[in-house]
Amino acid sequence: MLKKILYSLWLFIFVFCIVTFIRNTNFQSFISMIEDKTFDIRQRILAQNRTKTPSTDIIIVTFDDPSYEYILNTYGEWPLPRSIYVKLIDYIEGHKPNSMVLDIMFVKSAKSNAHDDAMLSEVFNKYDNIVTAMNLDNQPYDVRKPEDLPDKLTFKVINNSKKVNLYSNSYKNCRLIIDGIMKNTSDIGLTNVSRSDDGVLRKIPPVLVYKNKYYPQLGFIAGIKYLKSQNQKIDNTFVIDEKSRLKLGDRTMYLEPDGSAILNWYGTNKSYLYIPAYQLLKAIEEGNSKYNYNFKNKVVYIGTSALSLYDIKTVPISKNLPGVEVQATYLNNIIDNNFIHKFGKVCTFMISLIIGIITVIIVLKINSALVGALSAISVYIGYLFVSYYAMKYFNAWLETVYPFLIGLITLIFSYIVKYLIKSKDFDKQYILATTDGLTELYNHRYFKEQMRQMIEQSTRYSTLFSLIILDIDFFKKFNDTYGHQAGDAILKQVAQTLKRNVRSSDIVCRYGGEEMSIILTNTDYNTAVYIAEKICKRIANNAFKLPNGKEASVTISLGVSTFPKDGISVEEMIESADKRLYQAKETGRNKVC
Repeated sequence: MLKKILYSLWLFIFVFCIVTFIRNTNFQSFISMIEDKTFDIRQRILAQNRTKTPSTDIIIVTFDDPSYEYILNTYGEWPLPRSIYVKLIDYIEGHKPNSMVLDIMFVKSAKSNAHDDAMLSEVFNKYDNIVTAMNLDNQPYDVRKPEDLPDKLTFKVINNSKKVNLYSNSYKNCRLIIDGIMKNTSDIGLTNVSRSDDGVLRKIPPVLVYKNKYYPQLGFIAGIKYLKSQNQKIDNTFVIDEKSRLKLGDRTMYLEPDGSAILNWYGTNKSYLYIPAYQLLKAIEEGNSKYNYNFKNKVVYIGTSALSLYDIKTVPISKNLPGVEVQATYLNNIIDNNFIHKFGKVCTFMISLIIGIITVIIVLKINSALVGALSAISVYIGYLFVSYYAMKYFNAWLETVYPFLIGLITLIFSYIVKYLIKSKDFDKQYILATTDGLTELYNHRYFKEQMRQMIEQSTRYSTLFSLIILDIDFFKKFNDTYGHQAGDAILKQVAQTLKRNVRSSDIVCRYGGEEMSIILTNTDYNTAVYIAEKICKRIANNAFKLPNGKEASVTISLGVSTFPKDGISVEEMIESADKRLYQAKETGRNKVC
């Protein structure tokens, strides 16, 4: 009973500690961080193997390090004069691109050259396929007053998901671009992105919140323009359904609780055709036909990739990816309907449960601890492959850390329980092997083993021990008179009386039939005789209950021997005590000899 209580208490403490640990916020953050790293590993492997092909409809015109040096040498300043941007845009538009996405923010008006600003603003009035960038931030009011943005820039969003909180991407301030652009176009997207706690960019929100209104992300509005050019019907109102899905025509964007979509990556770096901006500038300024690119029906991104211009992001597949390629990847995900769908906690729990059940079955079925542990680990490794191929073929992010953690805990706990059960079964088998089933005293074999040990111990340490062998008087006659059930009842009650009248260190055994024996540790002859006489009187004075409700009395006869006075071997000790038992019976019974 005590063991069961201890096992139950240990199980409760173990489960309580595990649950408390898992529910701890810091622990959950730690697990999330590791899970993000496993996502990065899977994405990196997929990107290195080029399992997804980047869209050839996307071209990046980049202000890389050579272009930055060319601009400083040619124009003597950075940023590039806005009149040059006008020439660059006109040059690309001359090739009839599908659209152009400027991942460059034209903030503040160039007061010394208002003519250039006017020219640039007019470009957005001239072409209706240009998307440009703006940015939100949280600068204090006393640094910059939060201005109101034109209503034409806003998107209408209906959020029917209880899990998605779009206000997670809410900002208090904004960096306005020049007025002429904001007046001439509504195709202005925000460049804000979502970074995880480790600083890695894995997801981008489709819309952001400013002054309780929704504004599109740069890649999102570029994707909408692209889909419309492909005759996709895109509603002016964007609905997030109950399953946290945002529909764009026949495309589906799966949103995380913070309102962001997880990107699927195409390559480790330069997944798209990169055209250095200086080559186009040379073609424009010098009429150099050496650099002739086909932009027809392409989506042309214009942005920076030079390290010195600081638009570099850390993403799952690279520590230094230009922000313009991040934006291009976002558009590519929309084009390919390729966003990652991260399965929720319910799915993770079910997977963990299945792995846990399989682990328990393995532990129970396989006797070898090593083989069982390796088999359980193999199950988890198999699940890792499943999670990899799920991401490869179905864009599904199946969590791997919690299933591993639950599987490991289950494995350890299962083996603990298994060996506790084995230990308990061993104890039970040992008791069955050493105990008499009727009287619950030790059996004859155990008695012999203990006698040998007592002789060895007493010989080594020069100590004494005594042996009592006793017999119930006229027990055969008692059985004939009252029946064998009554006889069994007497045997049980006499046995319990013996156990109550000796020390816990003494060993009471059923010697055979109605005979019983007591090994008295560290007991001399006189003390042994005293104990035997006390037991003899207790038995004689006791009224034992019979199965029929009546009572009966019995007496016993006892023989005592002491080591080494009466023998130095098991046989000699037993023979001496047995002779004295016989003497007690011959001289009147109910006595000690």
